[in-house]
Amino acid sequence: MSTTTVFRRLHGHGLFVMPNAWDIGSARLLEHLGFKAIATTSSGLAASLGRLDQSVSRDELLAHVESLTAAVSVPVSVDAEMCYPASPGGITRTVDLIAGTGAAGLSIEDYDPETGILPLDLAVERVREAVGAAVRHGLVVTARAENHLYGVNDLDDTTTRLQAYRDAGADVVYAPALTEAADIEALVNGVGAPANVLALPGVPPVPELEKLGVRRVSTGGALAWAAYGALARAGREILRNGTTSYFDAALPPADRDAFTPQRNH
Repeated sequence: MSTTTVFRRLHGHGLFVMPNAWDIGSARLLEHLGFKAIATTSSGLAASLGRLDQSVSRDELLAHVESLTAAVSVPVSVDAEMCYPASPGGITRTVDLIAGTGAAGLSIEDYDPETGILPLDLAVERVREAVGAAVRHGLVVTARAENHLYGVNDLDDTTTRLQAYRDAGADVVYAPALTEAADIEALVNGVGAPANVLALPGVPPVPELEKLGVRRVSTGGALAWAAYGALARAGREILRNGTTSYFDAALPPADRDAFTPQRNH
């Protein structure tokens, strides 16, 4: 069974957690721990290149995704930001190229770092273009309403946007940074499509999210920043104190089995 089919079926019922990997090692470890699918993270990928978010080129993203899909056997969904509408071929070409990496899905967001939240009609047009390309490859399309991530705390507008993206063909809807249980439940009920929730501090635990009707939970760049935070703390400890207590929290040898020679899929 193809990873695209597996990924689509995961959204059929219940809830699954899809953590976001930022390199081959994190992807393999997350698969080793038992997650049924993983996603990329734009901020985590940028950090692995020594940059801030929204600074990765399309070619860099594609090379990154190819390396992850070759390293794991579970479905991989791509954080494609705006799907590079200004790059040659625009969104359609981006989706076709992502399909060629072996990915099982992708997300498209309605935020432009230069202009802010996109007008609804333009955002819908872009979702529709992404879906039109994705259906040829069986990719699962997640449409994101970025309001709450950028301080626009208007649940009605977020719901309206996600309803429009659903009607444009999106398979999954996603409003990152929505944290209150009542708001999450209202959005799930209001949109009537599989919904993803970003696991942030203050978000209800996964079992409660499942009761609210959430279909998928992701971590965004949080795992990457947690790993880099552990690295920074370890570096400061040995630099300032000359001690190595940081090693107490190192990856157990039993989990290092994830780092094996390249496998064939």
